[in-house]
This record gives sequence, structure tokens and C-alpha cells, in this order.
Amino acid sequence: MSSVSDNGTMEGSEQYGDAFPTLPSRGNPVNTQVNGRAGPARSKKPGANPSPAAPHIKSSVVTQVFYVPLEERRYKNLDQPFSSDRTAQSQACQQVSKQHGVDVETTLARDQSLTVVLTGKADAVMKAKRDVINRLQTQAQVTMNIPKEHYRYILGAKGKKLADLELETATKILIPRQEDSSEQIRITGNKEGLDRAMHEIQLISDEQAKLAFERLSIPKIYHPFIAGASNSLMKQLQETTGARINIPPPSVMKDELTVAGEKEGVKKAVDEINRIYNDKRQKCQTVSVEVNKKQHKYVVGPRGQGLHEILGAYQTSVEVPPLDSDSCTVTLRGEPTMLGAALSAVYQKANSIVSFDVDAPSWLHRFIIGKQGANIKKLMSEVPKVHIEFADGVDKISLEGPPEEVTVAQNELEKMVAELKRTMDFAEITINKKYYRNIIGKAGSNRQRLMQETNTNIRIPGEDEPSDIIRIEGDPAGVKKVKAELLEMAKKMDNEKSRDILIEQRFHKQLIGQRGESIREVRERFNQVQISFPDSGTKSDIVTLRGPKNDVDECFQYLSKLSKEMLLNNHVGEVKIFKDFHKNIIGKGGATIKKIRDETDTKIDLPNQMSNSDMITVTGRKENVAKAVAMIEQIQKELANIAEEFVTIPHKLHNAVIGVKGKFIKSIMEECGGVLIRFPAENVASDRVVIRGPKDDVENAKRQLLELVEDRKINNYTAELRAKPEFHKFLIGRHGVNIRKVRDTYGARVIFPAAADDQPDLIVIVGKQENVEKAKAQLMDQIKELEKIVEDTVDVPVKWHKNFVMRRGELLTQIAADYGGVSVSLPRNGSSSETVKLSGAKDCVAGAKQRILDIVADLEAQVSVECVIPQKHHRSIMGAKGVNVQEITKQFNVNIKFPERARQAPTSPTTEQAENGVGAKDAGEEETAAEGAAPQDIIMVSGKKDDVEGACEALQALVPITKEMDIAFEFHRFIIGQKGKDIRQMMDQFDVNISIPPSMQESNTVKVSGIEAKVDEALAALEDRVVELEKEKEDKMLRSFTLDVMVDAKYHPKIIGRGGAVIKKLRNDYQDVNIQMPNRDAAEPEKISITGYEASANAAKDAILKIVSDLESLTTLCIDIDHRCHNRIIGSRGSAIRKLMEQFKVDVRFPRSSDDNKNLVEITGAEDDCYDCQDELLNLEEEYMQDINEREEMNQFVKPSRQEEKTKKPGPQKGFVVSGAPWDPSSNVDFPSIGSSAAPAANGSRFPGAWGKK
Repeated sequence: MSSVSDNGTMEGSEQYGDAFPTLPSRGNPVNTQVNGRAGPARSKKPGANPSPAAPHIKSSVVTQVFYVPLEERRYKNLDQPFSSDRTAQSQACQQVSKQHGVDVETTLARDQSLTVVLTGKADAVMKAKRDVINRLQTQAQVTMNIPKEHYRYILGAKGKKLADLELETATKILIPRQEDSSEQIRITGNKEGLDRAMHEIQLISDEQAKLAFERLSIPKIYHPFIAGASNSLMKQLQETTGARINIPPPSVMKDELTVAGEKEGVKKAVDEINRIYNDKRQKCQTVSVEVNKKQHKYVVGPRGQGLHEILGAYQTSVEVPPLDSDSCTVTLRGEPTMLGAALSAVYQKANSIVSFDVDAPSWLHRFIIGKQGANIKKLMSEVPKVHIEFADGVDKISLEGPPEEVTVAQNELEKMVAELKRTMDFAEITINKKYYRNIIGKAGSNRQRLMQETNTNIRIPGEDEPSDIIRIEGDPAGVKKVKAELLEMAKKMDNEKSRDILIEQRFHKQLIGQRGESIREVRERFNQVQISFPDSGTKSDIVTLRGPKNDVDECFQYLSKLSKEMLLNNHVGEVKIFKDFHKNIIGKGGATIKKIRDETDTKIDLPNQMSNSDMITVTGRKENVAKAVAMIEQIQKELANIAEEFVTIPHKLHNAVIGVKGKFIKSIMEECGGVLIRFPAENVASDRVVIRGPKDDVENAKRQLLELVEDRKINNYTAELRAKPEFHKFLIGRHGVNIRKVRDTYGARVIFPAAADDQPDLIVIVGKQENVEKAKAQLMDQIKELEKIVEDTVDVPVKWHKNFVMRRGELLTQIAADYGGVSVSLPRNGSSSETVKLSGAKDCVAGAKQRILDIVADLEAQVSVECVIPQKHHRSIMGAKGVNVQEITKQFNVNIKFPERARQAPTSPTTEQAENGVGAKDAGEEETAAEGAAPQDIIMVSGKKDDVEGACEALQALVPITKEMDIAFEFHRFIIGQKGKDIRQMMDQFDVNISIPPSMQESNTVKVSGIEAKVDEALAALEDRVVELEKEKEDKMLRSFTLDVMVDAKYHPKIIGRGGAVIKKLRNDYQDVNIQMPNRDAAEPEKISITGYEASANAAKDAILKIVSDLESLTTLCIDIDHRCHNRIIGSRGSAIRKLMEQFKVDVRFPRSSDDNKNLVEITGAEDDCYDCQDELLNLEEEYMQDINEREEMNQFVKPSRQEEKTKKPGPQKGFVVSGAPWDPSSNVDFPSIGSSAAPAANGSRFPGAWGKK
């Protein structure tokens, strides 16, 4: 503070400048607080657009700042790091942040007030603010007596007005129900919110009251004089007049005061208020002084108490700029005689507390604080009135308190900082987080070892922290050692790599190899890489590689290649083939299956003969498996014409038809060649039964099934008998002749067990009782005959004995299985005897003997014939997957063998081949090649002579021919189809090869190769396709007619319609046309193009012109509506404007972003409807603009974001505005320029002032 010389003058400007330094201020006035109340803004911020219609870009994310004074904080003990209050406050903030999706930040200021920063969506921030205030700020409760008839105006539509008021004031307002007798409204919240809520509610009530109501527009700077200190004058006036006076609280930037009550009281109150206002307006003067921004809060005092004290003592209003303003100017307003004393009081309050910053690196803060705050607690016990603040990341310590204690704390802290700097050092190193586990060690052992050895502290960020900087603090030598060791560890680990490769677990054993031989070779090849397989009990495909980067990458590529090869070569496919056809899949001597394996390079596994499974498994490369599966399915397709039939059987008879354990239905399936009969599930009430299998067997099964259904309906008597399974075949007879005879004779059904039945010897007879008994007796007699064992012999030439014993006696085994286990004994090898002995049941022996004689007769009658056909045609003769050869083999019962493919062309000249190449010889004679025929052209056909000749003729008929056809080149791509799909389909359909010339040749000639009949069918199909393409070409030309319609661009949106509805309807009504609207930047923006058939295009044109004609008859009004209201008028996704347009039956168009006039809105429709809509829009604008203006005024008090504060540039400087000061030698009082004489003190002596004696 400046001193005064003995002669009453100031010693010098330097001393005054030391006590009251000149502070910079903004070039533009800012919002101020008048006696704790926010004053009106006198001008915009620098660079702001003064026009009220200036565009306002509103961010979807807002930041709001508010403060909770110390005396209103709910949690006061926040200084302690681990206090319960600190934990509770943190949890409350986290809950609010999670519930509303906003960021909540809290900061404790030096005066112990709590600053809360909320960031998020505007609505969410408002709700979060209310919750934060309720949780962190002490709550008060007030009651207001409001007449019940006013409640509905306070609630608003559906309670929205009350909800908005609660949200804006962060309070809870409880309004009594209509049935309650009380008229008291209870409001709960903080002081500021209570004041605002009471003000708004009182305002609403007064407006609705039947009493007198006056609005007074008095500048806000004079409100403190009307209210008086702590609202004393306002209360006194209310008591005197009985009127209710509502003065806006400091946070509401309004000049308007309201007075409500009895007319006489209102008139007296208004007169008194106007008197006070006129008196103060004439007498009051202002003095502006610069006070350090940090000291403003001491002038204001808790809850504005300091301002009220000055106002009460000196009748002077003190206007302090808001906290979010950078201005340091404090304005005093009052009568000249009192301004001097008020100014002294302001400076006295401002300088009662000082602040000082001690330079201290942020990394030393925790050492200064000490373990569990021991050091700082000791210091604070010595200077209890000093507030010490450590800011994260800031290299200073802030002190605040009385000057004497601040000096003590400053000296002590500076000593501690100097000592720590001398004895400690730090280092920061950046290491990838993936290495932290290795640096820390197991259970932190490595980190603890380093800290103990070097007397340092190593701070490693947690996994959830974004930083990857490791900080080392402690003894300088130890810090240097730890830094070097950690960097060395990181460098070593950085050169290592761990990589996972996915290899299917089924390949792990194959990759490891027998006794680990295969994986040992891999490990020797990559000896620096550790390869880890998962445990066999763990179903995991992950193989882990670890080692040097380059080696791991090379090993990864090598194993990936091996895995791909194993995956490609081990694809598994399954195909279901009827069991009876498995032998055909195998072929004679395994020829067919060997051929499929060789051609597809796959592994084919058939189920065991004893198994009842029909599934064949194919393993190999995926494409080869698909090829093999197709070949196997084609064999079944050719061997049996698979059909599917549906039979309707009443659901209630299903169990009876199926039989016990499915005996009846299994019997039908066995008798009918293994057809599939599928009944619906038990829980499905369906009568539909499916029969699937070869066509003839399906018909037979269907007939038997229907017969069984009829039989079930008539009678269901059942009898059982037992017979050895080997006798069942003889009881059934060849092709079921014996059992069919029993069924026809007695009308009973005989059911034999399936191979997998638990009782394979049980035979069930079903039918009428007397018929069943008769059938059972007959079958028992046949069984007794079969049980009698007999012996017999048959003569078989020695040369054919080998045919019976080849392939491990497969033929003898088959005979024994077919004829009840009959025993067949051939003479010993080397014996000349031709006698073959048979023993077994009588009928079985007789059947086996006849079968052997038939085999010998077939062997005697067989011949081998050479069919000469050039090898180039062999593939075509075989057909797709050998289907042609299989058909000939089946038709003529012969064996056809194609020669091996020649690797080289024959070196000896060939003569002209015979036309047929057919020659016959006895089976026993030596076979020789046809004269002059190349070996690779000879196809061997074996079988009976007549059958062989027929097979040779069929083979010759399969020799392909080639025919040509001219097709226009432009049609070739359509015949080929997308990626060759159509041409492949045609070739598969007709079993031919179609050659399309390359596009570069532009040739019209198409060649078709194949069997003559198939070629003719393919050519006919091509001709039909060409005719279709020509018709399509002609139709395309007709559909390419184009018509242009010129329509004013303003009508285009109407033609398109909302969401394209109108133009979609046009396109649907005229399906053969395409309507193309012009782009915005088109050269001819009015041209609409219509393409399609001429008649349809003209019709569409007429429809468009009709729409335009209708639109031209409508009225269009243009009105100016502030663009800031547009979004609210339009509503969410246009819902509000759509409702408005539907209500008035008009179309409303808002300006685009590129339009010059942002406020121009067009209304189109009937004239009366347009004017009605115009009135509604103007009403909405007036309502919304009032809300927007209020929000803009409120936004002036929202603290700017940190980014805005950083980017905000300081305004121009201005000097100290106090024109007269106490150092003037001619002065007799402290402030001679304010009044003519000094104000006397209370004791009659002259008031000494803030400067002391002169």
C-alpha cells in the first residue's frame, strides 16, 4: 500500500504503482456483477457480429461451468487424498457421468470453492448439472403460497414447463395435488437455483392473478439500491405496501421488475421504486478501479456478503465482472460523498489475503507432500490459515492466505525444494507397454530388485493408462544405472517376436510326426525359434512361435505353407449311396473306384459290409473331392432312377404301421431294395409319409405300405416264430417269390428282422388270426426241412477253380452268404480232380449247386473282342465321369477295358484301321492285337459273344462328330453367359462340346462336337437361343426411344415427391419407361429425360405436364423467418413441418445452405391455406425467437472452454481510470474530486480514510 509523507502528499508515483499496479483490461466492456447480481452486457465480444440475424452455429457438444462455494459444499474434507468425503464425491461424479453420458471434472480452488465442468450434449449437460448440484451441494428448501388455479400455468402442457424449469434451475419443485388442501409449493435446491425458481414461479403466478400487476423496466445497475443490502429495502417495501415485488436474481440478465398485489399497494410500491430509481440516477456517480482478478472473490465474499456489507455501510453498489470474464475492472456506483470510503473498503477486502507461487518441479511434489502427506501436514500445522495447492503437471506450488503466514510457508517450501534438487534426479524413458510384464518380473520381483539396488523409485504406467513413459526417480547415479538397464532390456525384447499361427488340431500330430521327427526337422531349420503346440487335451488350433523377428517370420511362412497344403489335401466330403450300389462303386476287381481315385487323386472309404451305414467318405483336395463325389453320385444316378413319392396315412395309424421297434416299416424297406420311408415326427400332426429310392422299388414300397395300412384297419393279429437267420433267404425265396406266395395264399404279412435287430431270428406274422396260424404252420414245416443237413457234389473244370478262390475266396464267401451258410470245398491246389463238395440244408445246397453251374456256364461262354477306336475319341466315348461306358456295361453285361494313355506317338507307321475293328476268338486262345491297329487304340470288350458284339456297336456309335453353325458375333457373349455359365449349362445338358471362336477373330462360326444325336439337339437349342436374342435386340431398340420435357426447376421437387414417392408412382404406372431428373449442376437444369417405348414415354410426358399444370395453379407466398428458428420449426427428421403441411394442406420449402437469403421460406398451396400457414409460422417464429434470445443471454455467463481461453487474445490496454487520488498536495480529504468535503466520522472527528493520517 502507498505511504503518505509528513506534509500530506504522496512520496512518489512509484510507491503508489507498487501498491496498486496498473492491470490490463479488455478493450470491450463485459458482463459485470452488481452487488453479486449479473449486469447487462454493454457490447459484444471483439469480432462479434452485431446484427441480430447473424448466423449462429451451435455445436452439438457444450461445456458448462459452475461453482459451489465452501459453505455450500456437501463434502468438505477434500484435502486428504484418501478421505471418505473425497471418495464419496468421486463416486457421485462417476455415477452422474455414466448416467447422462457427460464428462464431469471437479477442481478445488484456493478459496476451497468447488469448480465443476460438464461437457456433453446440451440436454444431457442440463440434466447432469441438476444431479451434480443435488449430490455435491447442500440443499435448502423453501415454500411458496401460490393459488391452486395458477398450478396449471406452472405445470404447462403435460408438465413440460415444470420439467424445463426444474432442469434450468437444478431444483426439485413439488406441487400439491388438486385434492390436497395445502397451497404451498415446496422447492428444494441450492440458493441460486431456489432464487431463480421462486422468481419464475412468482412471475407466472402474478401474471395469472386477478390483482394488479405492473412491469417496470429499470436498468439492472440500479437493482441493488431498490433491493437494499440483503434485500432489506425490498422486504420493508413489501411489508409496507402489501405488494409482491419480484427482482430478477443476479444470474438472470433482465432489467424488468414486476410488482403484483392489491392495486393501491402496487401503486405505492411502483411510486417508491421509481422514486429510488430517479434519485439514484441523478445523484450516483461511478468510479472504476483495476483489481487483480484473483482478489475479486475476496471483495465479493461468501455468498456475496462482502458486496452487501459495502452496500449497507456506504450506500454504494460494487459491480464485479463475472468469473468467466478476463476483465479486472471493478466499478463502484454511489453518491460522491460515499465513494471514497467504499473504495477504501474494496481495497481493504481485496488485500486481506495474498497469494504466492513457489517454483517446484512437478515430479518433486509427492516428495514435498511426503508419505501419506506427512511433510505437508507438518507445514500446515505451523501455518494453519495458508492454503497450499499442488497442481498436476504444473511446476509450481500455490500459496494463499494471510501475508505473514504465506511468507513462512514460502521460505519453508523453498528450502525443501532446494534440498530435494540437490539429492535427487529423474529420467523418463519410452518403452512399449507389451514389455512391461518382463520389466516388472514375476510378482514385481525384477522391479523391486532394481529399486533396492539403486535406491530409486520406478513408476510404470498401468495397463489402462494411455502413457507409455516409465519414470525413474531417486539417487542420480541409481537413476542413470536403471535407465541404462531398462533400455538394454527393451532393446533385447524389441528384437524378439512372438507370433501365433492357426493350424487345425487334427494336423498337429501329422506336423509333429512319428516320435517328433517332422517337427525336429523344422526346429533344426529354424534353430532360434521356439515352437509350442497346445496340450492334446486342449481343443486349440494355436501354435506359438517365439524368437528373433526374421527367424519367426520365416518359420511362420514355412508353417503356413505346410498348413495350407495339409488343409487342401485333407478336405473331407461325404456322399450317401444306397448300400446295394456300393459294389458298383467298387467295380469289378475294384476297377471303378481305382479309376475314380486315380482321376481325382482322392482317398475313398466305403463302410464295412456289416455296417448299415450308406455314407461313403472322400478325402483330398476340395475341388478333387467335389469331382469324386459327383462321379460317385452319377454312378448311382445311372444305376437307379431315384424317385420320391408321398403317401397319406392317418396319423393315428402311424405307430401300428411302423410296428414294434419299426419292424413293419423296416421289413418293407428291406424287401424293396432299401428304399427310404420317412414318417413325420411324433410331435407333428401330419399324415404325409415320404418314400424315396429307385422308381420301381418306390412303387413296390408304396403298394405294400398302402396294403399294410388297409390291413391295419381290418385286423392286427400278430404271431411270432423263430428261425436261423441263414434260413430267412430260402423262406423269402428268389425275388421274394416264396414269401409272396404265403402272403397271397393266407392274406397274412410276414416280417423278417433287419440285420441290426436285437433278435435276428424272430419272424413276425400279422393278419387275421386263422390265416396267421395257417401261415405260421407252413413256415414251420419249411424251417424243419431246412434244418435237415445234406451233402452233394458238382463237377467244375480245373481251369475255372482259380476264379472261385481269387481275391481271398470272395466268390465262395458270397455263395455261402447267399445260400444259408452252405459249405463249398474245392480240391487241393495241384490236384486234377474236378469234384466240388457242398454240405448244408437241402434247399441251400441245391441253390448253391445251381449257382456254381451258372458261373461255370458264363465262364465257358465268355469271349474277348478288340474294338479299335482312335484314342483321341476315348474320352468322349467314356462321357462325363464314365457314364456312357457304365451304361453299356450294365446294358450288355460285359466288361470294357480302355488302354493306357500313350505317352509318346508311335514310331512305326500305321496302316488304315478296320472300320469296325471287331474280331472274335475263343477265351482259351492267345489274344493278339488287330492287324495294323495301334495298341493305344484298342478297347478290350469281354463277355458273352452276342453281348460283346452289341457293346462294340454301341461304342462305335459313341464316336463324336463335329458340326458348324453360323451365329452373329454380337450374340456370342449372350450365348456364353456370365463367366461362361450359360454355355457350360448347355454343354452339360446335351453332353456336347461347344466351341465359340475368340473375340479377337470376330468369327461367326460356332462348332459343336459330340454324338450325332446330341449334336443335332444342341444345334436346335442354339437356333432357338438365336431367335430369342434377335427378338430381344429388336425390343431393346424399341425401348430406347427418348423424349425430353422442359419443366421449370422449381417444380422438380414436386415431381419427385417426398422420399421420391411421386416419381416412383410414375415409374410404376409406366413400367416400360425410365424418368431421369437433371442434376443440380446440369447444363440444362429444366430438362427431364424419358426413355422407353414411344407410347409409354408420351403417356409419362402427359402425366408430368399435368402435374406441372396443377402446380402452376397454386399460390406461392414468400416470407422471412429467422433462420435460427428453422430447425425447431422443421422438427426431428421433419416431423413438425410434415404435421404442419398436412394440417394446412400446403407445401413449405426452406432455403438451402447455398442460397443467398437464409431466412426466405416459400409456402405453396391454395391461397387461403397459404395465408393460414403463414400466420402459424410467424407465431412459431415469435415464440422460438424469444427462447433463442433468452438462451443467448444466458450463454454469456457460461464459462468458455479451455481451448477458447487459450485462443482468446487480450484486448487493448487502458490506463488507471481513477482521476483524483489522496496524494494531491492541495487535497484536504482523501478523495477531493468526489465531494466538496469529507464525510464526518461517527465520533465527530474527521474520517481518516484508507490512507491513514495526512
